Amino acid sequence: MSEYLVISCSLNPDSHSRLLCQAAFRSLSQGNDVEWIDLRDLGLPVCDGDSAYAHPAVEPLATKIANARCILLGTPVYNYDASAAAKNMLELTGRAWTEKVVGFLCAAGGLMSYMSVMSFANSLMLDFRCLIIPRFVYADGNVFGEDGIKDEKVKARIEELVQTANRLTKALSA
Repeated sequence: MSEYLVISCSLNPDSHSRLLCQAAFRSLSQGNDVEWIDLRDLGLPVCDGDSAYAHPAVEPLATKIANARCILLGTPVYNYDASAAAKNMLELTGRAWTEKVVGFLCAAGGLMSYMSVMSFANSLMLDFRCLIIPRFVYADGNVFGEDGIKDEKVKARIEELVQTANRLTKALSA
């Protein structure tokens, strides 16, 4: 199992948050044991509090999350919150998130939703005692071009997030 996971939580094939995740994955892959997870590939069921937990994609995902020490999670921002797909994944995998280092990469349509992942982060902190990396990546549509991320400041923030993830993960394992 991988020490680090990068999870793309967008179901949109043209996702900007996936571009952020891919950049973080490339950076994190240099010298670390990291795995890429894209929720589009899993076909997770909607959490119903009952039979959804038996879906064949849930247990392998929960196991990967449980075995990772650090997770970078990319999500689009919809209606001033993390995507429903991200929240659904958390509901399906619950306790697997216990005591992880977690960082966020968020893409939104505008600049006013930069605190939108706080309810998701609060749930991780309070319910599962996760350590949330306090500086996350937030990008609106203006930072993306035809060839991906065009804004150098956003690229630098991704690098900073990766470096902080490495530093915290290593410090907590000492």
